[in-house]
Amino acid sequence: MHFEPNDLEAVANVTMPFGKFKGTRIHRLPEAYLIWFSERGFPTGQLGTLMHLALTLKIDGLEHLTRPLERPSRRKDRS
Repeated sequence: MHFEPNDLEAVANVTMPFGKFKGTRIHRLPEAYLIWFSERGFPTGQLGTLMHLALTLKIDGLEHLTRPLERPSRRKDRS
């Protein structure tokens, strides 16, 4: 999987567009949820790339890198 330089900022700010965690920032999705997608296949496009990156950061213990990149949200995040 190839990641772009702006993907780290995107993973901190893009929200999940559907499902149980709709509205939750990608980097705040539970690891178990990301693993479930990993086993069944991530969505295509940018969403799948960001979900894969979020899982990689969690597995490698680097998820703290995304928190300083969060922009203020107009609506309340689920997590």
